[in-house]
Amino acid sequence: RILGLFRLAPSNKRKIHILKDVSGIVKPSRMTLLLGPPGAGKTTFLLALAGKLDHDLKVSGRITYCGHELNEFVAKKTCAYIGQHDIHYGEMTVRETLDFSGRCLGVGTRYEMLEELLRREKQSGIKPDPEIDAFMKATAISGQKTNLQTDYVLKILGLDICVDTMVGDNMRRGVSGGQKKRVTTGEMLVGPAKALFMDEISTGLDSSTTFQICKFMKQMVHINDDTMVISLLQPAPETYELFDDIILLSEGQIVYQGPRENVLDFFENKGFKCPARKGVADFLQEVTSKKDQQQYWFRRDEPYRYVSVPEFAESFHSFYIGERHATELKVPYDKSQTHRAALVKDKYGISNWELLKACFAREWLLMKRDLFVYVYRIVQLTILSILAFTLFLRTEMPVGNVQDGNKFFGALFFSLMNIMFNGFSEQAMIVSRLPVFYKQRDFMFYPAWAFALPIWVLRIPISFLESGIWVVLTYYTIGFAPSASSLQRKFQNSHPSFYFIRFFRQFLALFCVHQMSISLFRLVGAIGRTHVVSNIVSGLSYQLIFLLGGFVVSKDAIKPWMIWGYYISPMMYGQNAIVINEFLDERWSKPNTDSRFDAPTVGKVLLKSRGFYTENYWFWICIGALFGFIFLFNLLSIIALTYLNAIGDAKAFITDEDDKKNENSISEHVTEGIDMALMQVRNASHQEHRSGMVLPFQPLSLAFNHVDYYVDMPAEMKSQGINEDRLQLLHDASGAFRPGILTALMGVSGAGKTTLMDVLAGRKTGGYIEGSISISGYPKNQTTFARVSGYCEQNDIHSPCVTVYESLLFSAWLRLPSNVNAEKRKIFVEEVMELVELKVIRDALVGLPGVDGLSTEQRKRLTIAVELVANPSIIFMDEPTSGLDARAAAIVMRTVRNTVDTGRTVVCTIHQPSIDIFEAFDELLLMKRGGQVIYAGPLGHQSQKLIEYFEAIAGVQQIKDGYNPATWMLEISTPSIEAQHGIDFAEIYANSTLYRRNQELIEELSTPAPGSNDLRFPTKYSQSFF
Repeated sequence: RILGLFRLAPSNKRKIHILKDVSGIVKPSRMTLLLGPPGAGKTTFLLALAGKLDHDLKVSGRITYCGHELNEFVAKKTCAYIGQHDIHYGEMTVRETLDFSGRCLGVGTRYEMLEELLRREKQSGIKPDPEIDAFMKATAISGQKTNLQTDYVLKILGLDICVDTMVGDNMRRGVSGGQKKRVTTGEMLVGPAKALFMDEISTGLDSSTTFQICKFMKQMVHINDDTMVISLLQPAPETYELFDDIILLSEGQIVYQGPRENVLDFFENKGFKCPARKGVADFLQEVTSKKDQQQYWFRRDEPYRYVSVPEFAESFHSFYIGERHATELKVPYDKSQTHRAALVKDKYGISNWELLKACFAREWLLMKRDLFVYVYRIVQLTILSILAFTLFLRTEMPVGNVQDGNKFFGALFFSLMNIMFNGFSEQAMIVSRLPVFYKQRDFMFYPAWAFALPIWVLRIPISFLESGIWVVLTYYTIGFAPSASSLQRKFQNSHPSFYFIRFFRQFLALFCVHQMSISLFRLVGAIGRTHVVSNIVSGLSYQLIFLLGGFVVSKDAIKPWMIWGYYISPMMYGQNAIVINEFLDERWSKPNTDSRFDAPTVGKVLLKSRGFYTENYWFWICIGALFGFIFLFNLLSIIALTYLNAIGDAKAFITDEDDKKNENSISEHVTEGIDMALMQVRNASHQEHRSGMVLPFQPLSLAFNHVDYYVDMPAEMKSQGINEDRLQLLHDASGAFRPGILTALMGVSGAGKTTLMDVLAGRKTGGYIEGSISISGYPKNQTTFARVSGYCEQNDIHSPCVTVYESLLFSAWLRLPSNVNAEKRKIFVEEVMELVELKVIRDALVGLPGVDGLSTEQRKRLTIAVELVANPSIIFMDEPTSGLDARAAAIVMRTVRNTVDTGRTVVCTIHQPSIDIFEAFDELLLMKRGGQVIYAGPLGHQSQKLIEYFEAIAGVQQIKDGYNPATWMLEISTPSIEAQHGIDFAEIYANSTLYRRNQELIEELSTPAPGSNDLRFPTKYSQSFF
């Protein structure tokens, strides 16, 4: 790569067309759905429309808003781009996150619009509705800490039930994945943008919630004349029907753009028809694929011929919808018709002072939430200072000669080193905050200086406190100079405080060193941008600063060609300041008797022998230099934050060559039809379990009865007037999972699906669990259960620098019993790779998500395989199809089906399944909000048993023909439907025949089989220490 950069060797880089000749018009007051298979260029297309394309990309053509080029206004403020990734501060609550966003984005033209509306109402003699008038006035005031617009968005998005809950992250408990996705959407909706581009906003949401959100979006678009393009992966049919227009993108080309009602006509003209019980959105994403196209050919009198994407695109140009678009594009937009408020010319939504106040308030909030970090640093410094002064406690510390001075040199250096290193945690904190900063900076929330200044200013009291603790505890106990200078001593009788001048001067020097240290580490974090790079740079910087600081290597010993390093080392100025403060005291003024040094006193001999300055005024020069470094490092941090972007923005792609190499890949088998992959025999008694695997396993059932789960009531909810000490997340949950049966765990977002699965899997380390859980009749013991169970998390976390085969081999090595030899282990890994269809990519590097390596669907299958190589009997899977399109989801579900067919017990939480995927499950456990079970039982053929159960309940609307049963059951079981008909689905289920049958099954599975034994393992871990 380096040789190619200097053109000394051929480069392997080649030009990739992400978008090809994309033209069209996105109109206001119409909601547009963007569809396309993976790699179609949907994200790039949305970024282009939002004016957020990477500058490294080569772009031709132009994008205009109302006839205006992107350089004529601030595109990033005129529109809002909502990305796929949920990047937030986990320490902030949902309301705080949206309040901050609304405060920074401002109110746009709401105030001017209100003024104009009031003027017209006055002219027409119209008296406004008091509630609407109050709402409009409240949302038109900028700079508020909290805004009524936030409450409105929270209510619309269904986040009002978790407004005071922490958003959470990988290390903090917070809202559910679906709620976090809605926080990402709400973060931009609270702003005033009139054009919104949303990229896969439904990931992790159930179909009912997605439908409700899109319904609100449609109302907003039509009422406010907004422009909106939304990309969805697996939209349910009823959600698809909400959209006005469709843009179908494939291989970077627009295959269709126009009214939703005409899209099927276009493909029927080409010979392709959407079959019954098939979602139109799924059909559109598959019909352009070479691997899936043939199954939709309906002209039986004509032989099928593959129609390529360029052919589709060319046909669309001659289609009457395409011709109409071409005609409209030829007519330039009249700029004079553009309202002056339509395009934003100001870079930020509020004034610089308001931005600074908002960032100050947020930084203070984050500091309070991260109080543990600062308390830990203070405790650490206190312990070290106690250790330091106890070394000298009750110890005679003579002064007056060079040998005595060396002890004080060491103590001063130790003080400086501890104060310097105490700021190291600042680097990790800034790096962890950078993802949110980059997102908000790019969305024009605030400039870099508004982010950096509050951090700088609010760390000053921290430096004051930590430096003060060290000096107070060590200065007099170690025995540093207690007296003032000769000039200051004249005033001691009238001003006793002058006695402590040298104490305060050391404090000042260490305070400056601490401020310089945390500023330096913040700079390193801002430049490094990742923990690994920053740690390497900071480690090297730390060593060089100390090496050239004047103590480890004296000034006179430094080579002339490196002396510049001595003068630019901040440690040199800190070291000079504290040693000058100490050794120019009168107790070190004994006459010099060493002829080797031309110095009048012992103190100056000590300073001169190590190359330090011997004049008192150098103390203040050094203090000034430290202040200069503080200012310089913070200035450089602001510059780095302003101009540097996040590392790793490159995206992975599959080349045509790779596709040809993978002729035997699982994608090739999809040509047989996704239905073939999904609709397999599901009757456990007739299943032909895969046999002959080299490692046997014991099939196990899991039964749980009357399970309740509580957590301590969050302080935020207590502050709202709630008096209970505990918050109940699961209410009387009962059910059973059996070998060879694939069970779906479903419910609306926040119903407690993942919570229940975590409780059953023993992954809840906090809270209070009540009820019984048994494994094949014996009470569950977490120590042994962990050896026979696997858990596939929603986030596919793997080591990026190893291959697929190496990942599986490492997992098998650690988790299989020690009596399994290396040969059997390798054979078993090969069998698992064949089971989950990973053999084709066995030697591929895993890579980083979204950067390189495996695709999302391949990572999902690798996650499943990593658990399977442990040879578990029970496997939990958290949303294995989340974030995948219909084709990729079908491939993953076939892997899951293959796993069940081995006789294992598999439970999956799942969101927004298509009809095909939903009916690939054998049984369903459905939960409603509040953690209550409302259905547990078989689905039946075409979900008939599920439909019969709910349609038998009075007031439940019958399912429409061709409607997705998964979507229907979520819609008819919402709290609003319960309130409307005065029913409680949990109570109905508890009084049903189905519940009694399930209780009998639970009782049966909770009783050990005759002759069976409880699970026992001789050791806690599969492998010994060595």
